Amino acid sequence: MKKILIVDDDFHLRKLVKTYSEIEGFTCYEAENSVGALDMVKQTNFSLIVLDVMMPGDDGFQTLSELRKFSETPVIMLTARKEEYDKLFGFNLGVDDYVAKPFSPKELMARIRAVLKRSQSNEDEAFIFGNLILEERAHSVTLNDEQLSLTPKEFDLLIYLAKNNGIVLERETILKNIWGYDYFGDTRTVDTHIKSLRENLKEYRNLITTIWGVGYKFEYKE
Repeated sequence: MKKILIVDDDFHLRKLVKTYSEIEGFTCYEAENSVGALDMVKQTNFSLIVLDVMMPGDDGFQTLSELRKFSETPVIMLTARKEEYDKLFGFNLGVDDYVAKPFSPKELMARIRAVLKRSQSNEDEAFIFGNLILEERAHSVTLNDEQLSLTPKEFDLLIYLAKNNGIVLERETILKNIWGYDYFGDTRTVDTHIKSLRENLKEYRNLITTIWGVGYKFEYKE
């Protein structure tokens, strides 16, 4: 079931969107501000985010800018502002569509379906390692037909390792590719996430081997 996050400081608007979304069969989550939204996205893999532009604290554009640092989840922005500059600015930040307030809930549902359809059509082929299946665009990991609950960083790390199947990766290389060149951490961050990832992978934990003094290697053999 697809999960949608509704981010708006207007309680009644959130409930309206949630009601129509649940009729469409979506599971809905709510956040009233940027801080709450970003925290939820770090903990849950959403299929789509409905994000209001005008909010107290960080507005929708600032929220989207922060979001795009670690997530490619499709975003539909709600806006009462109709200036072309605002829309162009949003599209440059990575917004997928706009809906102008006041809006018809049915129109919003149609736009949500359209964005989800585009997103699904762009999904990469799944990485299949026995009973472990990774779907990058769908942000999905299943093991023995059960969905694994990974943090966004654990997911990114697993995908990165899988894409480099059979290649030894240094801790510094992993750190730069997953956390970014401006990350002010150390390689113990990699070790901590590898440990957690192995625990989630259960009987597939041995896919990730430690290369002492160097880093890690993901290796799957038929």
